[in-house]
Amino acid sequence: MTKKPVTTKRIGVLMGGESSERDISIRSGLAIYQGLQELGYNAAPIDISKDVVTVLRKEKIKFAFLALHGGIGENGAIQGMLEVLGTPYTGSGILASALAMDKEVSKKIFTYHGLPVAPFVVMEKGKWKKEKNLPSSVSHLPFTLPWVVKPVAEGSSIGVSIVKEEKDLSLSVEKAFSFDRRVMVEKFIPGKEVHIGILGHRVLGGVEVRPSLEFYNYEAKYTSGLTDYIVPPEIDEATYEKAKDIALKAHEALGCSGASRVDLRIDEQGNVPNVLEVNTLPGMTTTSLLPKIAKSAGLSFNDLIEEIIRLALKE
Repeated sequence: MTKKPVTTKRIGVLMGGESSERDISIRSGLAIYQGLQELGYNAAPIDISKDVVTVLRKEKIKFAFLALHGGIGENGAIQGMLEVLGTPYTGSGILASALAMDKEVSKKIFTYHGLPVAPFVVMEKGKWKKEKNLPSSVSHLPFTLPWVVKPVAEGSSIGVSIVKEEKDLSLSVEKAFSFDRRVMVEKFIPGKEVHIGILGHRVLGGVEVRPSLEFYNYEAKYTSGLTDYIVPPEIDEATYEKAKDIALKAHEALGCSGASRVDLRIDEQGNVPNVLEVNTLPGMTTTSLLPKIAKSAGLSFNDLIEEIIRLALKE
């Protein structure tokens, strides 16, 4: 007997847009759309643009499944628009989306809640240009090399560099500034990178990523064969439980809902899982981590889609 759909509402799978993660968003969106079709939902793929409201009305969309990554799709802007339209949507709300997208603000919130993060400093583009040099906060960093340089509000490791020598910092900062007006420099934590999947307010599990490249960058994330995925992570049980607990607390500290993925670095001693960020709209491509984690918890890709819909309607 065919399972009854969670909703009969016409679902718009919102994808694309103009962020630097557009291509990945489309891949996520098409995978979700295919899953919805297989499950018998009344769905339509929608590549968002400035006339997205007109398109949603024309397509008679009554529920939005967000497959957007970065930019206005993940920072609370689209969520706010959908709230005004009275259209329910998947994932976190306006505030949680905005907080999670801003690495500086989210790290401060994690610190307030006693969650471990790598030490960091943030610089403004205007100040950098004005001084034509390293701002004092960076030229005298309170932590040793190597450093990670990243845009404050980008995803998919876009604009991220690992700096091993101070002479390379300036070029890496300029690169990051090409994506954002604020750039974060944080202490690089040698060790393992573990990602924890959250669904609702329960931990699905985790995956350890081992890229063949220098770090888990854009290429390593989205090119098949460049990264090994270990499910569950090869860390001791106590550290794994600690990582899952910290991940859930990070998700809740920001007020997230629906599905999220929490990225952590675990030091070489395996003692402290440090929170890197919370992804409120994690990737849903064939190489994406959340579907891998869900599968290890007994949820197929289509099961995951339905559970995300169910949670959104419940919220």
